Amino acid sequence: MEELYFLTARDARRLLFAKGGAKLNLDLRKTNRTLEVKLEGDEFIFPDGTRVGRDVIERIARDEGSVYFVGGGGVYKAAIAGEGFYKLVPTIPPTIEINGIRMHRTKEVNPLQDTRNKVNAVKPREGETVLDTCMGLGYTAIEASKRGAYVITIEKDPNVIELARINPWSRELFTGGKIQVIQGDAFEVVKKFNDESFDVVIHDPPRFSLAGQLYSEVFYRELFRVLKPGGRLFHYVGNPGKKYRRKDLQKGVMERLRKAGFVGVRRVEEALGVVARKVEKS
Repeated sequence: MEELYFLTARDARRLLFAKGGAKLNLDLRKTNRTLEVKLEGDEFIFPDGTRVGRDVIERIARDEGSVYFVGGGGVYKAAIAGEGFYKLVPTIPPTIEINGIRMHRTKEVNPLQDTRNKVNAVKPREGETVLDTCMGLGYTAIEASKRGAYVITIEKDPNVIELARINPWSRELFTGGKIQVIQGDAFEVVKKFNDESFDVVIHDPPRFSLAGQLYSEVFYRELFRVLKPGGRLFHYVGNPGKKYRRKDLQKGVMERLRKAGFVGVRRVEEALGVVARKVEKS
């Protein structure tokens, strides 16, 4: 895959203010590496030789909420317009915004801290097998694999997979060798797994209004089935509506998990979710 060079509004402003070009980090701070972008007349020359006009860099400098990349001789916004509008957002690491809704918490914590809070709730270990039901940009799957686990991750939306392929922070999804990506609806895909296949399940579904079946007792019974005895589950729930409508979605989730057979069901406040486990065989 050709190397892509990423720009945010902040990076573009640095180019505009620098005389004669600048050394920049061009991978959204995934590494500390910097590369030189030269200036000739009104054109910025990137390391692969792509020339980008000052007017384009000025437009990027005004767009605080988007990520751009240079590659293949052109400049592109990391965004996809289909049935909805998808784009990478320049948090560090990036999150995806779908129709204006962000997929990660970005106010109290950054997406990486958010991911670690979720994974720490079930602590995958060396040699374990993890099911990550809703991949997104794959940060959960990558974090679990870094701890020595083999991960199967599912993503329904091909647009999300496409943005993950672009995002430098998602690269290990496709190159690490310890993660298998399945495109499909988790509600259907999980039915195909054998009983007692996974040591850990991390279930981080879209909000209830978008994917209600992934919060159903029927689905929880499938997650229970594929977990090994003694296996652990983390279920991200968030607290939508609690503040304003006195609803407690977590309470309903916990009740349905218990009905599905899980024990040790409790809240994990720092990860805005619930943990549970499957009883070990005696």
